[in-house]
Amino acid sequence: MTSLAPTMDPAEEPPSMLWGLDPIFSAFARLYVRDILQMTESTQVPGIYFYNSHPIYKVDVLGTVVYQREREDFFCYGVDDGTGVINCLCWKNDLFKEEENSSKSGVKPSDGGFNPVSELKKLRQAQQSRCRLEIGELLRVRGPVKTSRQQREIMASCFYKVNDPVMAVQIAWMMEVPQLYRQCYDKPLQLQPTATGESAVSSIGKATNIIKDFFKQKSVSRFRPYDVEDLLQPLIPRQPQTAPADQEPVAGPSACQQLRQLLKEALKILQDEGIVYRKVKSQDELYHVTAQDKDLLIAVKDIIREDCKREKYAEKGCHILHILSAVRQRYSLNVSRAALELVLKSLECNSDVVSTSDSHYTVF
Repeated sequence: MTSLAPTMDPAEEPPSMLWGLDPIFSAFARLYVRDILQMTESTQVPGIYFYNSHPIYKVDVLGTVVYQREREDFFCYGVDDGTGVINCLCWKNDLFKEEENSSKSGVKPSDGGFNPVSELKKLRQAQQSRCRLEIGELLRVRGPVKTSRQQREIMASCFYKVNDPVMAVQIAWMMEVPQLYRQCYDKPLQLQPTATGESAVSSIGKATNIIKDFFKQKSVSRFRPYDVEDLLQPLIPRQPQTAPADQEPVAGPSACQQLRQLLKEALKILQDEGIVYRKVKSQDELYHVTAQDKDLLIAVKDIIREDCKREKYAEKGCHILHILSAVRQRYSLNVSRAALELVLKSLECNSDVVSTSDSHYTVF
């Protein structure tokens, strides 16, 4: 019996009217079984669960069948993806009943030529074989998550047996799911409701978007803060020149101070995301745009090429932490992992490097 996670604290749960703003809500989330079993359930709408503040009600799972039962109307499979086991209720469709009736009627194939009835029977048998699995076979199942008999399970809307003799499907799955976690699931959903029920974009968010657009439009490779400071000027509210006679002046930061603080916070966010970095920290605040820094791309590519010649990394490739350490030793101490991930992604898109497994890279 699987112990269920508690329901979510109503104070922390985002309003249900904002759930649709999260793209994960409309997709089949490819979560690990362990996380599906530990998700907290909504107090507003039963059947909706939360992983890291993301509302989820339907999932996509690939795993090995570890137990199976068959009833008149459904199959019951236990699916193990390596992190846990979850029960999957897979309903039979009308094809199974039609197949039983056709087998009893004893339809005979024609002596020659194309027999539509016989070919349709073969097609149904092939489809039926994809839905009836034995222990040890690979199953992919999609559907909403439900809680039944104090146990969390998946009510399959789509399921089929996966033929994977060389484990190509499983390897591709194991490489893709960690990327989804890093890019989507592990980033908490932040929704700020307004009076109209829409999410409000903060001034910092607007500032970072303005600077990003500036990088794309101008193909900027290096810049200093004063190069982008004027771009953020419209985000600073105008201050009245004189206060009303019946109102005392309120002390506060000037428009210039607000602008500098906004720019400072926006640049910090861009550094945290790896979009920009400072090759050398000096009095001269010179920032490099990661995606446009050709020297950094060449340095990373050369490190991977050279180190992959060593026996230790020849087969599997270099781990990202090894590459990061080498980049900091040979190029710049200030390159962050986020910046390196952007560089590796760019090199992989250009077919300069290839990821052999999760977080390992080699050259062609």
